[in-house]
Amino acid sequence: MAGRWLDLRWALSVLCVLLMAETVSGARDSSTGAHISPQFPASGVNQTPVVDCRKVCALNVSDRCDFIRTNPDCHSDGGYLDYLEGIFCHFPPNLLPLAVTLYVSWLLYLFLILGVTAAKFFCPNLSAISTTLKLSHNVAGVTFLAFGNGAPDIFSALVAFSDPHTAGLALGALFGAGVLVTTVVAGGITILHPFMAASRPFFRDIVFYMVAVFLTFIMLFRGRITMAWALGYLGLYVFYVVTVILCTWIYRWQRRGSLVYSMPVTPEILSDSEEDRVSSNSNSYDYGDEYRPLFFYQETTAQILARALNPLDYMKWRRKSAYWKALKVFKLPVEFLLLLTVPVVDPDKDDRNWKRPLNCLHLVISPLVVVLTLQSGTYGVYEIGGLVPVWVVVVIAGTALASVTFFATSDSQPPRLHWLFAFLGFLTSALWINAAATEVVNILRSLGVVFRLSNTVLGLTLLAWGNSIGDAFSDFTLARQGYPRMAFSACFGGIIFNILVGVGLGCLLQISRSHTEVKLEPDGLLVWVLAGALGLSLVFSLVSVPLQCFQLSRVYGICLLLFYLNFLVVALLTEFGVIRLKST
Repeated sequence: MAGRWLDLRWALSVLCVLLMAETVSGARDSSTGAHISPQFPASGVNQTPVVDCRKVCALNVSDRCDFIRTNPDCHSDGGYLDYLEGIFCHFPPNLLPLAVTLYVSWLLYLFLILGVTAAKFFCPNLSAISTTLKLSHNVAGVTFLAFGNGAPDIFSALVAFSDPHTAGLALGALFGAGVLVTTVVAGGITILHPFMAASRPFFRDIVFYMVAVFLTFIMLFRGRITMAWALGYLGLYVFYVVTVILCTWIYRWQRRGSLVYSMPVTPEILSDSEEDRVSSNSNSYDYGDEYRPLFFYQETTAQILARALNPLDYMKWRRKSAYWKALKVFKLPVEFLLLLTVPVVDPDKDDRNWKRPLNCLHLVISPLVVVLTLQSGTYGVYEIGGLVPVWVVVVIAGTALASVTFFATSDSQPPRLHWLFAFLGFLTSALWINAAATEVVNILRSLGVVFRLSNTVLGLTLLAWGNSIGDAFSDFTLARQGYPRMAFSACFGGIIFNILVGVGLGCLLQISRSHTEVKLEPDGLLVWVLAGALGLSLVFSLVSVPLQCFQLSRVYGICLLLFYLNFLVVALLTEFGVIRLKST
């Protein structure tokens, strides 16, 4: 069971590496400067003077639409919808509450899209890819598990850092998610299932994370990030990965030696999973044949396609609760669209989820989705030689390949190269997630303009909560199922990746736009409050956990929850000016 959860949790991992090239290309096409603050426009670009977009609400109603359309600070480089123009140009002022309600509803639905895509489409494909590549569990644990825990945060950071207007979202989301995971998630695990923490991994992870937070303090104090600093962030994570692998190897070597000495006097005892495996092997004929149908019925191609595109299990529907049914109704359109566009290779099934008519249809639709979601469809509508759009060429090539595959395969037997569909499904679902993450960032920025909130406070609240909710649920489920140590270790190990790779890679992509450094202008006192709270939460755990002899109790979890509530109150009071520095 723990292995299945590991597959689920690190399933989102390689996503960031895949989209790195897209983000770099998007950064090169950007018309704004490489600096984080909009007060540093690109040299040589003569555009309308940049004014803070949040000042639009102070203008007359008749001037707001022109302000949004002409002010460069109100423009977004990515995404399919212009949310600010929708609010101030298409909704009357008296319907502003309705527009905000629709935007918040769409934001929640986007988080639902992210969760469904990751759990039901990205995870099985990544599991099949890891099986095909025969990856070591050590390497997978410190890379893919961390990727899986931090993929939403990293995606949001890459998207936010690619636009100078939304960089505050990246800092707020990375720090906010760090505080949330190390307090709420870690505290919830100990409340659900008190346990004895592993001392060496705990010290290793928390020390590395404290070093990362300290480097971020220096980065904010200096106000800029150079190429050396960005590479230093990434290098520190590589060093962390090497340290984890070496520590695991040393531990296994010591454990192997202790087992050799204890073998003559210690009887061999099978674990629960091993006992189940032995019993299933010894009773392999039990009742499997009784569930086979007496008469075999050959489904037609149309029936196979209809069954494969049906996202609803009627037997499960009848026995589920009303809450599950209501949520399923909202998921059905998303699941149907993803079933139609994303192939899934499931290594846990006998046929590896081979559906010949649907998989042949995927050879046409999935590449089309890729070119229409890559860089928000810019490449898809590009005309080759000024005559034929790229998407037409993709459809023609996909149709030819699908025709060959359909006539060269059968319905009952998956083809020899079926594993290649896992890579196609991985690519397609990755771009779906990236498109949804881009829309999330744009909506949050629009809400910040409407309510005159800084990007940092939006990042540490809505964006951090939305990105971390899946990680929280998976960790809580692990704790309830008897794996609290695994869940607690992932809390500290995963966020190391978030801050090191999120800041390092995000700034490195900015620097790749032919600039020597990235300038940072934090949103006043709030960023320092956020970074300080993260450092204090780590110091609290570093001191209190050894004092408890690593026996984590519910009292420790309650203290962490109270710490987060106090931090949230201080952050909001700082945002609204109740807490501020005295002017000299």
